[in-house]
Amino acid sequence: MVIIQQKVAGLTEAALAKFVTRAQRSAGLRGAVSVLVTSSRELRGLNHRFRGKNKPTDVLSFPAMPGLMRGFAGDVAISAEIAALNARRLGHTVAEEIRILVLHAVLHLAGYDHELDDGEMERKEERLRKSLGLPVGLIGRVRRSPQDRVSAKTRTRSRRSPRTVVSRRAKTVTTSRPKRASR
Repeated sequence: MVIIQQKVAGLTEAALAKFVTRAQRSAGLRGAVSVLVTSSRELRGLNHRFRGKNKPTDVLSFPAMPGLMRGFAGDVAISAEIAALNARRLGHTVAEEIRILVLHAVLHLAGYDHELDDGEMERKEERLRKSLGLPVGLIGRVRRSPQDRVSAKTRTRSRRSPRTVVSRRAKTVTTSRPKRASR
């Protein structure tokens, strides 16, 4: 399910839902994913409630609690406003930025964690980004800009251990590839 509360030029709920399905298939993620495109204010509230960070962020992903709902992979929330700022700064459309953020979140829902996996998620994101026709990926851009590197350090400090899901819906995941909650 896709809900666009904050309109984005060139992006419809149907088109984003179709992309979510393609991203899931490419990442090998099974189960339904719900995506909310909303305001920075809403992301700030979610970030504060679930991560203890009282600031907006571009994307949050919340893996489903294992065994709670069959056929559900998790939730994704995206700030349309931050996506617009990043798109402008990086020279692509807001719709493309939303898709980049969806791909990144889907990979987190699939169990990848770029903070701990020695580049596995970055390589996967890069490969999928190219196959899905997207511009520079979220992880890849961190390596390009000193300003982004500072942001990455801030994000790293705010993350919890790989076995702890940030969402209050699930506390600890013990699987062969731990599920991660992520920005």
